[in-house]
Amino acid sequence: MEHHPSYLQKHASITRSRINNFINDNQWRDVNLKSVIEYLRVSGEPHVSLQVWSAPGQDRPTFEHAVKQQYRPTRIGEVFGPSWTTHWFLVTINIPKEFAGRGVRFEMDTSSEAMIWSVDGEPIMGLTGGGGRERHIDYLLTEKASAHEKQRQLYVEMACNDLFGNGDYHQHPQDRKIYYRVNSADLLSHNEPVLALYYDLQVINEMANRISEESPRSWQALAAANAIVNAFEHTDLSTVDSAREIAREFFKAQGGDSNHQVYAIGNCHIDTAWLWPFAETKRKAARSWSTQLQLMDVYPEYKFAASQVQQFEWLRENYPSLFAKVQAKAKSGQFIPIGATWVECDCNMPSGESLVRQFLLGQRFFKEHFGEISEVFWLPDTFGYASQLPQIVRLAGAKYFFTQKLSWNSINRFPNTTFRWVGLDGSHVLTHMAPANTYAAQCTPGELMDSVKRHKDLAYTNESLYLFGNGDGGGGPLRDMLERLRRMENLDGLPKVKQAHPREFYEHVESTAKDIVSWKGELYFELHRGTYTSQSNNKLWNRQSEFILRDVELLSTIAHSKDREFKYPSDELTRLWKLVCLNQFHDVIPGSSINMVYRDSDKIYKDIFASAKNLRQRALDTIYGELPPLTPDGTNFAVLNTTSWMRTSIVAVPAPLSSLFASQTDSGSPVQVCKDDDVVLTVAANVPGFGAQIVKLSTHSGAQFVPVRVYASETSGSYVLENRHVRVVIDRNGRITSYYDHAEKRELVAAGSAGNVFELYDDVPDYWDAWDIEIYSLEKYHAIDSGDITISEEGPLVASLQLTMAISECSTLTQKISLSAISTRLDFDTTVDWHENRKCLKAAFTWDIRSDLATYETQFGIVQRPTHRNTSWDIAKFEVCAHKFADLSEFGYGVALLNDCKYGHATLENKMTLSLLRAPKAPDEHCDMGRHRFRYAVYPHAGSFNESNVVEEAYQFNVPLQVIPVSPQLDGRELPLGQPCFSISGARNVVLDTVKLAEDDKSSYIVRMYEAYGGHARALLTTRLPAASVHKVNILEERMCEDDSNGELSWLSRSNTVEVVFKPFEIITLKFSS
Repeated sequence: MEHHPSYLQKHASITRSRINNFINDNQWRDVNLKSVIEYLRVSGEPHVSLQVWSAPGQDRPTFEHAVKQQYRPTRIGEVFGPSWTTHWFLVTINIPKEFAGRGVRFEMDTSSEAMIWSVDGEPIMGLTGGGGRERHIDYLLTEKASAHEKQRQLYVEMACNDLFGNGDYHQHPQDRKIYYRVNSADLLSHNEPVLALYYDLQVINEMANRISEESPRSWQALAAANAIVNAFEHTDLSTVDSAREIAREFFKAQGGDSNHQVYAIGNCHIDTAWLWPFAETKRKAARSWSTQLQLMDVYPEYKFAASQVQQFEWLRENYPSLFAKVQAKAKSGQFIPIGATWVECDCNMPSGESLVRQFLLGQRFFKEHFGEISEVFWLPDTFGYASQLPQIVRLAGAKYFFTQKLSWNSINRFPNTTFRWVGLDGSHVLTHMAPANTYAAQCTPGELMDSVKRHKDLAYTNESLYLFGNGDGGGGPLRDMLERLRRMENLDGLPKVKQAHPREFYEHVESTAKDIVSWKGELYFELHRGTYTSQSNNKLWNRQSEFILRDVELLSTIAHSKDREFKYPSDELTRLWKLVCLNQFHDVIPGSSINMVYRDSDKIYKDIFASAKNLRQRALDTIYGELPPLTPDGTNFAVLNTTSWMRTSIVAVPAPLSSLFASQTDSGSPVQVCKDDDVVLTVAANVPGFGAQIVKLSTHSGAQFVPVRVYASETSGSYVLENRHVRVVIDRNGRITSYYDHAEKRELVAAGSAGNVFELYDDVPDYWDAWDIEIYSLEKYHAIDSGDITISEEGPLVASLQLTMAISECSTLTQKISLSAISTRLDFDTTVDWHENRKCLKAAFTWDIRSDLATYETQFGIVQRPTHRNTSWDIAKFEVCAHKFADLSEFGYGVALLNDCKYGHATLENKMTLSLLRAPKAPDEHCDMGRHRFRYAVYPHAGSFNESNVVEEAYQFNVPLQVIPVSPQLDGRELPLGQPCFSISGARNVVLDTVKLAEDDKSSYIVRMYEAYGGHARALLTTRLPAASVHKVNILEERMCEDDSNGELSWLSRSNTVEVVFKPFEIITLKFSS
């Protein structure tokens, strides 16, 4: 076609606009390229007929159930709903002869998600209706139709939700009812050469737009695209060949050997729950992965990675034939199971043992069903990464880590792309953050260019990972992405790109990169800090579930060793740990899911607690079954200590003996009858760690006992709680105005300050409601001063004050503030009736202590963070995560703030705050509304943190002594567990955290310990359970190196003692075999 030159360099912007108009769906659609992409489209009878059956309520019936139901005729334009309902369509297809010789696609748009099934019950492909870039509504019926095609039938399972749940969760309640329209059910054939030209132009046009005009390649791309527009004539499809020839000439120019290498991997990040419930995720995985299996058959170079073992298990259980296809494609190398963990979990709040179980469950599933574990810890979308993760990852058999979430940081730009992440103990993993800054890339030239432009470590390594495919709600890569990727494989002007297993990328970096930089400690995420607090009850139940399963495993292991007829509940414990790990998904425990998810998680926790309590009782019955049950005729009872150190605590006397013990209240014995509920308290002294002890009435004497007192101050209108250790003054608002240590002769409260000050903050974040607490919220708050306080318990064991307070016109707080006779610790048992709108309640404590660093518990250790705001990195940590405690110490003294379920903390100079409750309205408009009960405590201690027993005290605050309802009249026999089943000596900084039976060897048991304070240790661990040998294993319970030769592990068989050498913060797992 002849044309006059128009000097496009002089009007480049006009040329770019021309090209965009040529390929886009716009007002020129009748004459541009879009006008001829389709060859033929038909719909309606006799070509496509629809029948439908609607499932009742929110049922999600199986295929087998659905196909047996009565179907009725339906039509295009009918509306279905409401939200979260399911509707099954029987589709009858007659391909007309006009499609002969051409590929034919079935296209159905339900405005929602859907799944195509064969009449034989095979899930074929997922569909995503509606608009947006995720739209995918077509399925290839045949590559080449004949003139006499037989009638076909398909089933389409319509889910009344879109890819991202139930509409805009920022603007609308998520429990509203939405209805979805069936927009189309068509047969379609493309003009494939025109479609190919469209993909050509997408690549060339974006290169013209994104490559700098200083590069000749930008002008070459613009000229080629413009020439294609000139060559094409929509009324003459023979011009497509000449237009494509221009594109082929452009694509012939290849990049140089020194070009950046991009390793592309398809994925469809599926949140295990978020804007949809767990039940819908089961279908999302099937929809998304079935689509990818279809694409793998068409594009043999295509490689797709999927993480989250829970989703694989759901697929195996609910879609076994689809799971078998996944296994086959995994064997061929196209489908890549990756990630190593049960779900893509939150890494801030789960305990250390919970993270271990994430990897144990995940890697064992991969090994069993795919023949190998994952070497890549894959976690693109979670809200911060704890400092013990590198060690845990290495102990789980992995050595690489991928994420990209830190690209969302709100204050500081993370300085690295490819680096070695070094954990608390010095373990390191090769880490990469995709420089395209997304895990849902669309396969565009601009994104590939960003992989170079945003790469911060090009000085050391010239390659990057690139994750493409629609995500969060699933979907995954689409045909057009793979077509564009083919064209960009080795193209001048772009980095080279190839599809590869992520392991190939890491291995290449490992073997070629030089001087890779390191980052030591936590990868703190400078956003989503509100997730430490949102959904308070969910966090409480998580903490409680972690501890009750710990007890169940310990006691069941002991019971198994005592009585080989006792069946260790391996299967049930595995099921319960899977449920705990499921609820630790990175949008569930953080509090960022819809209300429907928390209704599900509530049921899950009820299941966990009911089963775990039964298992615990079953184990106790085996251990103590020979002893008679407790009766009023008895004079003593037993208590069990499941922590690893000796402790003295106040316990409630079991009901059958309460009258007997209560009768001794005037004898000077340490016994107290509580006023509130008539519960009788006494002291259980020196109970051995992992052991039991008898509490005898006859041994109680007042000689060494100093009662606690409570009295009103005659001058200030305050109340005083005092024991032989401390004196605490509390004002009418429950504020600590004085905390005096008798032994150290030291006042802890800074002059003019107070502790336990309730502060109510405005909590309106910039965008992410349930996710964020913003720094500007610190500027707008007020201290609540509407309290009233009375004496509720007067000792002698526990003295308490009862605080009642109106937080606002909508919310109230009651709190029992208690000091026992035996400790410096002050406890706060708090109940809140909470009905706020975007407010945050905090408890603040200002101490007369100065330190540049505060200490916070993390998984299997501690992390220290600045108390000042010198740099922007310090400022960003205005709200941080901690587990059971935060501590502020100087030389010689410190104060710890303990809790039983709270994770949001801050320390600014000498002021410590604990975030108690939030009130976001999206995505759960009911988040945290209602009643809450939680506990926290202040624990002063002589010495700095490293000289203290804060770790032990925090455990004890969360793990009370257990009263055993038996009558231990032993007649000379030893009380079961009267001698501790495990004991540690020589290393007070070592914590024995977990005891369980081995996974694959029921004659062996596992003991997991860690160094808690950051120092070396040489510990002697003695077991009274049967053991003939011991070996160090990783967390997958696989034997590690022979330690006897290097002195780290020395087994003393006569005393059943092993000497274990610890490095700072080291996690050590031992396997004892009999």
